[in-house]
Amino acid sequence: MITMKKSILLVLFISLCLTLTAQTKTKQYSPALTEASPESVGMSSERLGRIDDMCTKAVSDGHLPGIVALVARKGKIVFHRAYGSADAATGRTLTNTDIFRIASQSKAITSTAIMMLWEEGYFQLDDPISGYIPEFKDPQVLKGFTYRDTSYTTEPADKEITIRHLLTHTSGIGYGIIDGDERMRMIYHKAGITDLFTEKPITIGESVRKLAKLPLHHNPGEKFTYSEGLDVLGYLIEVVTGMTFAEFLQERLFGPLGMEDTGFYLPDSKADRLVRIQHKKEGEWANFPYTFYDPDYPIVGAKKFYSGGAGLSSTAKDYATFLQMYLNNGEYMGKRFLSRTTLKAIMGDQVDGIWGNEGSDHGLAFGLVNEKGEDMGGQGSEGTFTWGGYFNTQYFADPEEQVIGVLMKQTQGPVNDQTGWKFKTMVMAAVDD
Repeated sequence: MITMKKSILLVLFISLCLTLTAQTKTKQYSPALTEASPESVGMSSERLGRIDDMCTKAVSDGHLPGIVALVARKGKIVFHRAYGSADAATGRTLTNTDIFRIASQSKAITSTAIMMLWEEGYFQLDDPISGYIPEFKDPQVLKGFTYRDTSYTTEPADKEITIRHLLTHTSGIGYGIIDGDERMRMIYHKAGITDLFTEKPITIGESVRKLAKLPLHHNPGEKFTYSEGLDVLGYLIEVVTGMTFAEFLQERLFGPLGMEDTGFYLPDSKADRLVRIQHKKEGEWANFPYTFYDPDYPIVGAKKFYSGGAGLSSTAKDYATFLQMYLNNGEYMGKRFLSRTTLKAIMGDQVDGIWGNEGSDHGLAFGLVNEKGEDMGGQGSEGTFTWGGYFNTQYFADPEEQVIGVLMKQTQGPVNDQTGWKFKTMVMAAVDD
């Protein structure tokens, strides 16, 4: 029987091992992201000016309350500007250093953490998740549903859920309140699943263990269904390391990368830099009210729920730093976070035949532009990786052209926002070498 003293010593030993096997030194050295003139890295100042005009007009026309846009090439920031308001109630002007809820942009960070541990031999990608979280053993697929009382029937899934299924949204797990299937939304609500983020005193482990007992949309590996799988993987990191997910990310990614403004919750000293979520109310921008989530969740509440799929907040520069590490083939400022051989797997098509999006594939962390997508235009070169977030944030990174583009916005509800596709088109059109 393991005593409490031995358990504590075991956790300390694991934490020490993680510290010793964290980022390794490398002969490669890419400097930190710093500002430079566009022309010094083969970009056109005049053409980047089109982005300035586009963002200014989007705000002045009332399509967005505010926006931060960042463009980098070859490790140099060549455009980084803020427009509009950060808070409808106070009228505070948005700044480059303001902090945004990045929601699903958290997924790439969680996936990166998983792949770091995979490199260290903690698990194989095709291991059943039930080997680490036993509640997932013998998964069931939803068969019948009664709306009257939300009762349902199930049938056994034809295989176990693997770590790869969770990384690629092919596990069959749903997404609760934002799920496309009303039945699944009702099942998750009744079970008390915590979706996305919360200010309540709930841990990711508590929520995931409840989630594990619920039916799947379909057999694992059968279809692509956007899911809470990255929350499951955030808990997996806690299980195999003995650290909280937040501690792991700070020690292994955010700290070493210099991402000083990225995390699940903000200290009081940074609370005034949090951008308010806004929506249109009677034709005017207003701060978004409390709905199924508290829009102030990063600065209020118990601050215990570390959502790997949607819980992080960050700045445009911090997120560009994370993306730059990828463009550097897993290295940043002389520290090796991932091997370039691992990046080949991350950037490989993992959902061939079931992704269903023309011009793009899906790897182990990102959506990927394929050859057809490049030929269609406006999406970047083949291999460009991209995603976005629930509150209208977007990013892309083009390894061939060594270009990064980040757009930070905070809106909910219908908006006439065309900045996403225009930004990407204008950034790539500004390449001038």
